Amino acid sequence: MPHSIRDIAAALGAEAEGELDLVITRAAEPQAAGPDDLALLAYFKYCNFFVDNLEWLTGREISNLQVILPIGISFFTFTQIAFLVDTYRREVEEYDLVHYGLFVTYFPHLIAGPVLHHKEMMPQFRSPAPYRLSSENLVLGLTIFSFGLFKKVLIADNLAAYVRPVFDGPPTVGLNLIDAWSATLAYCLQIYFDFSGYTDMAIGLSRLFGIQLPLNFNSPYQALNISEFWRRWHMTLSRFLRDYLYVPLGGNRHGTPRRYVNLALTMLLGGLWHGAGWTYVIWGGLHGLYLVIHQAWQQLRPQRRTPAGPAVRAGCVLLTFTAVALAWVFFRAPSAERALQILQAMLGGNGLTLPESWHALLTAQLGANSLLQSGAVAAFQDHRVLLIVPGLLWVWFAPNTQQVMSRFAPALDVQPNPQRRAWEWQPNPLWAMASALLLAAAAAQSHADQRLPVFPVLAARRAWSPTG
Repeated sequence: MPHSIRDIAAALGAEAEGELDLVITRAAEPQAAGPDDLALLAYFKYCNFFVDNLEWLTGREISNLQVILPIGISFFTFTQIAFLVDTYRREVEEYDLVHYGLFVTYFPHLIAGPVLHHKEMMPQFRSPAPYRLSSENLVLGLTIFSFGLFKKVLIADNLAAYVRPVFDGPPTVGLNLIDAWSATLAYCLQIYFDFSGYTDMAIGLSRLFGIQLPLNFNSPYQALNISEFWRRWHMTLSRFLRDYLYVPLGGNRHGTPRRYVNLALTMLLGGLWHGAGWTYVIWGGLHGLYLVIHQAWQQLRPQRRTPAGPAVRAGCVLLTFTAVALAWVFFRAPSAERALQILQAMLGGNGLTLPESWHALLTAQLGANSLLQSGAVAAFQDHRVLLIVPGLLWVWFAPNTQQVMSRFAPALDVQPNPQRRAWEWQPNPLWAMASALLLAAAAAQSHADQRLPVFPVLAARRAWSPTG
């Protein structure tokens, strides 16, 4: 029975080493196999999108196929394209068929990444270590998984209750500035903790089997500029787009104008990869524009001779976060029209009226306090503020999971840190109890009737609406 792609090539009659390489290379030629992968991805993921747009252009009703999207197709398609391209470049060192099949179908990453690469994964599958039960891997895996489940279920899912009324509710003519910004900031945090949580769960699940996944999320809202943001957010996707799209398009090898075009095109296609809709394309286009502006600024501004001070760094982080937040509006909105309505409110186009829920609180407080004090009291009695403010402090200042677990190299790109810090994870009863509590709270939240929250601070979240 053949165990590798080389065995299959040999069975087909290629005997010499050179002939084997030729058979494998021809089988992996991009024009032979790459279009097939992309055609399948286009059919399953974008068929309905193309049909809807064709109906809009022609004004005629076309039978919609209602194609069902296979789980993880974007991820396992990209892993196969990378393998085929690298085989064509003669950069693949292992052709074991079993390891290849495991690499493509490895389940922990199929929901939300990371985008796996054969050079990182197949050597691990070849090693005997993952096939031996390890108590260390079990403990580390469960701990990282508990962190991710907590972020996803208890933070991201509860934040979603403040996002949906603004983004998915009926069109609101008088959406005010505070409600628009609250919903947008809540979504910034929701997608952060959702993606960070899924990443932690994928890394934790994989570690249970003794397999390390690549680092995919590294506190992106702490980025000083948009280029650094993309080096911290969905890091493996950024790597794939760079190596298999931006560089083949020419990268920065053909002058500055062509470089900017390549950046913009790469991000446009990256936006479309996230979803079949024009809002995703606009989101990708905005990030392409951000990157072009940043690259142009880097070329125009004088080089600093001294490191930037804390105030400048804080300003850079805030500017980058604001740009990312504005782009997230298109990513989350069901249509470009709704996104523009929300952006109009965020920019003060609907006036500076206060939320109705604050009116009664302000009226009750004004008799005993100043206007400023009354406004502060009203704000911090709003449950959105009790979630959003701590959430922003977390994403801007708190260590991430990889830093907390850094002494034990939780991911492939995390080097063990020999220095001990008070907040780092230790294999002791206190951390074991904390992980157990996180798992229990997340399980209770997941199975509670009518999705009622576990913590009292979230008890009123369903009563909130954009009009009060």
